[in-house]
Amino acid sequence: MATENLTRDECAERARILDVRHYDIKLNLTDVATSPHFLSTTTVEFEAEPGHDTFIDLLAPEIVSAHLNGVEISADHFDTTRLQLHGLAAENTLVVVAKCAYSNTGEGLHKFVDPADGQIYLYSQFEIADARRVFACFDQPSLKATYQFTVDAPTEWKVFSNTYADITPLDDKSSRHAFAQTKRMSTYITAIVAGPYYGVTDEYVGPHGTYPLGLYCRASLSEFLDADEMFETTKEGFAVFERDFDMAYPFEKYDQIIVPEFNAGAMENAGCVTFYEGVIYRGRATDHEREFRANTILHELAHMWFGNLVTMQWWDDIWLNESFAEWAAFYANSLGTRFPESWASFMIDRKLWAYREDQMTGTHPIATDMIDLDTVEVNFDGITYAKGASTLRQLVAFVGEKDFLAGLATYFKKYAWGNTELKDLLAELEAASGRDLSSFTESWLKTAGVNLVRPVVSVDAEGKYTRVVVEQEPPAEPKGLAPELRKHRMAIGLYSLQNNELVRTQRLEVDIEGQRTDIAELVGVAQPDLLLLNDDDFTYAKVRLDERSRATLTAHLPQLGNTLSRSLLWSAAWDMTRDGELATGDFIDLVVGSIGAEPFIPVVQRVLVQARTAGQIYAKVENREPYLTRLADAFYSLTKSLESGSDVQFAAAKNFVATART
Repeated sequence: MATENLTRDECAERARILDVRHYDIKLNLTDVATSPHFLSTTTVEFEAEPGHDTFIDLLAPEIVSAHLNGVEISADHFDTTRLQLHGLAAENTLVVVAKCAYSNTGEGLHKFVDPADGQIYLYSQFEIADARRVFACFDQPSLKATYQFTVDAPTEWKVFSNTYADITPLDDKSSRHAFAQTKRMSTYITAIVAGPYYGVTDEYVGPHGTYPLGLYCRASLSEFLDADEMFETTKEGFAVFERDFDMAYPFEKYDQIIVPEFNAGAMENAGCVTFYEGVIYRGRATDHEREFRANTILHELAHMWFGNLVTMQWWDDIWLNESFAEWAAFYANSLGTRFPESWASFMIDRKLWAYREDQMTGTHPIATDMIDLDTVEVNFDGITYAKGASTLRQLVAFVGEKDFLAGLATYFKKYAWGNTELKDLLAELEAASGRDLSSFTESWLKTAGVNLVRPVVSVDAEGKYTRVVVEQEPPAEPKGLAPELRKHRMAIGLYSLQNNELVRTQRLEVDIEGQRTDIAELVGVAQPDLLLLNDDDFTYAKVRLDERSRATLTAHLPQLGNTLSRSLLWSAAWDMTRDGELATGDFIDLVVGSIGAEPFIPVVQRVLVQARTAGQIYAKVENREPYLTRLADAFYSLTKSLESGSDVQFAAAKNFVATART
């Protein structure tokens, strides 16, 4: 019975008996204007345990012919999803000729006709297992091989893949693009992109060599392509990653292609990254939106090492693949670009996404038991990306950034062009840091929900602490799992008002474990105006404030100069509102009174939307109209008073339009 699903067990069995060496793939796209199909010819060379049976994946309407070691395979061995292979030899050559279908769903080889000029554009999207829609393959990450694509296409087209091609005219209408053999890689990061793409080229010159860079989009959007800024971010990412991963970029070139109707944000095809068209701005974009684009660029670039050079054995570790790229992108953004406050953006944006999803009934552990492809498909979410990255940030804090990078560099060198599991990375981090990470997987990766940390303080008559305790609460709804009180490495910041500014006067790093942790170092210390748990945002936990600190939040939030700490307080205020610990009216008071002095545009954009949400949804029915009217008036006043043409004025204006009542 035909099934598109693949299970982990059957793929593990294929990996046990097979060693795939090389694919030679020929695609004929010359009839793209008139046909819904294209001809795909695959020759795959592989070793096997003699006498075993297996199958190769192919999602195609029709097989034209198939031969294993020169012997024809009967058509009834193909069910439109799998071609059965019987009686394997030690050395095997399989040739499959198939009629494959263009897609309009972003899977396989997607075909798009531009309504602006009628031009046709193609691009591939193979993650999780859609390479089999374009060529016959063992479509699982653990069966790596080399690839050589040959593509026949209209003469006026550009054709891209993971390597460069020699181009030979076939006639006056079509040309052949013969691509060089790739490095050893998984099926899901191979790529074919073809069409009359407009492009700009550049190069990155680094300590390990010079790498050609390309940036492309459909011709009708060429006037909006922001090549200078996107290339600048790319080069900055190359510099950070080559330095801190202690390894050269592993491929020969780096093309970034912005493609139409993309069904994801971007895809890390080796040396041939694809992006959705949202990275092209056709109107005004704030610095927060530009920072988000920079983050997407850096996320895909990080995958060239983590994911492409070293690849997960199976999709159980998809969280690690995506979480690492998420962490690495913010890391590189904060160090190498014009967005040094990137970790504050992560906290106010991506991390709030994780907190929200982790408190819903659909939450799940970061590391999910991925028994088959159907399970994988439903786990690309805020838990996999943002909570996973938050957990990696906690891991970095626990082992130390220097040792984390040292362990990572060893990991890349040791497993280059191979496949790994989480335990392989943890082993290198333990070796580099001397830290025991045995409890990390169970506590952080196999449990669901978010902890809450709350300070409980006692003060003597002189205003000095007699006791400071951090209380930890388990997730409210652990979804059938035992409530988990995790171990947190966090900073605690003490802030005092000095010359009308909230200044951090003391910072200590502590390990929080169990239900209550006494902070002995603070006994005898004068109570500050603000005691901030998880200062610098190392761990993943909801933060609460003691009574004095909460009063300081209400009265003096704009006077806190540290962007990350101030963003953390905004986040805490919103979370308290969601949980009913801060009245909706009090949150709206805070926004109206403080947001005009907030210079950090990611906070402004997020908080203005939160205020609208609070007024529309969280307020009592009888208070909603007055709250929204008040917000509209406040947003209008901000639009008039803020710097003309600034990002914050633009954000205020958009929120005024969305909130106006009269």
